Amino acid sequence: MAGHVFQGPAALTLDGKGRLTVPARHRDALMDLSGGQLTLTKSPAGCLFMFPRPAWEQFRDKLLGLPMAADGWRRVFLGNALDVDMDSASRVLVAPELREAAGLVRDVMLIGMGSRLELWDRARLAAHEAQVMSSEMPAAIQDFVA
Repeated sequence: MAGHVFQGPAALTLDGKGRLTVPARHRDALMDLSGGQLTLTKSPAGCLFMFPRPAWEQFRDKLLGLPMAADGWRRVFLGNALDVDMDSASRVLVAPELREAAGLVRDVMLIGMGSRLELWDRARLAAHEAQVMSSEMPAAIQDFVA
């Protein structure tokens, strides 16, 4: 996992079966990192997290090490996690339950977020980013973007 950082957006379309085609720039990295084995789960931001399997295993292990007080969040992440594989056409099937949870119908955005990707409904992402841009920037970020 060391060395690769997922970044940048990709506008995609879910097909009628709920599949998306992984863009080439992410496809090669996902094959190198995990042989195309991924884990999808809910995100508290209203999207889905898409982890290469090794990154998911690290995230999962951290969750499992948390105290019992974190069970609610552990349930959100682990209780909704589904392992998927890219098929021979580089498509990933997003389960109906996860599509519903993230409001994914057709037009989606896949955005790189470091060790993982996020899958958003296109309109929901635009609204989320508008809200973030209208809020005050945290001091930790102000310190290095000024």
